[in-house]
Amino acid sequence: MHNLDHKIHDALKTGTVIPAHPLALTAERKLDERRQRALSRYYIASGAGGLAIGVHTTQFAIREPRVGLFEPVLRLAAEEMDRADKVRDVPLVRVAGICGKTAQAVSEARLLRDLKYHVGLLSLAAVKDLDDEALIGYCREVAAILPIMGFYLQPAVGGRVLSHGFWRRFVEIENLVAIKIAPFNRYHTLDVIRAVAEAGHEIALYTGNDDNIVMDLLTPYAFQVGDEKRELRIVGGLLGHWAVWTKRAVELLKECHSLARANQPVPQSMLRKSIQVTDCNAAFFDTANNFAGCIAGLHEVLRRQGLLEGIWCLDPPETLSPGQKEEIDRVYRAYPELNDDQFAREGRDAWLKP
Repeated sequence: MHNLDHKIHDALKTGTVIPAHPLALTAERKLDERRQRALSRYYIASGAGGLAIGVHTTQFAIREPRVGLFEPVLRLAAEEMDRADKVRDVPLVRVAGICGKTAQAVSEARLLRDLKYHVGLLSLAAVKDLDDEALIGYCREVAAILPIMGFYLQPAVGGRVLSHGFWRRFVEIENLVAIKIAPFNRYHTLDVIRAVAEAGHEIALYTGNDDNIVMDLLTPYAFQVGDEKRELRIVGGLLGHWAVWTKRAVELLKECHSLARANQPVPQSMLRKSIQVTDCNAAFFDTANNFAGCIAGLHEVLRRQGLLEGIWCLDPPETLSPGQKEEIDRVYRAYPELNDDQFAREGRDAWLKP
């Protein structure tokens, strides 16, 4: 049994767009509060159903004592979601990242609870050397404080391979409400979904596979469990990729939901779009350089839209890779229908108001 408000639970279960929220910095690499708020307002205006803060896209270094931005950026996003929720029927789903060894993870979970966040996205990167038994214990300890979203993180950016056996035990954790599946690997994706199907629990599945977004959302995952055939779907996305061109992401998810409900063959146009989205992601995430410029790539798109002033990251060497700007130019030219620049232009001044 989970401790989640039924409206939030229903929103998660139905499936929504949850952008992984970037960090807006000044040229001096200090928090740009005005633009940080503007980003939240852009996502909410785009139709996103929630925000994810304090995650990889927000830069993990916000937690370092010398930076001290973890709580401030969580508070800013919470204030913007408070403002938006006053005029919404369905409240925004408030997700924030949790990471670190047990003491840090527990402390972060308590802070999220105090700040009225609904769900903690639990990264296992800091404890990836633990065996499965100890990992499950770690997750249970955090879930005792706050509902959690599990997180299968790809090894290229700090995750580890987790067996089907691990996930089969993981899905039995009380207060687990969703799983973000982001191993960038179809076999590993199946391990998670099969474990959920076998358990028979109501756990919302979200894609974090930025290399396979559209197909993840369109695919029915069917498994034989005893005498019963169980079919599950990935219902939404918590994605760094959806931190840009977010209005288009919202339209895309609606289209995928509509096709899933109709249970008809997937049109060729969606198969084409799947590849186009993946091609854009390769440019934004800098796959040519093993994701080195993935955060700066998102910043560059937001800079072009006037939402960010520059592409600065907390770590000065973290910037666009050689050739990455040209790759972003290329996908802009190739797929003009996928950007939401016009929408951003029309709303930007209002979002940037203090």
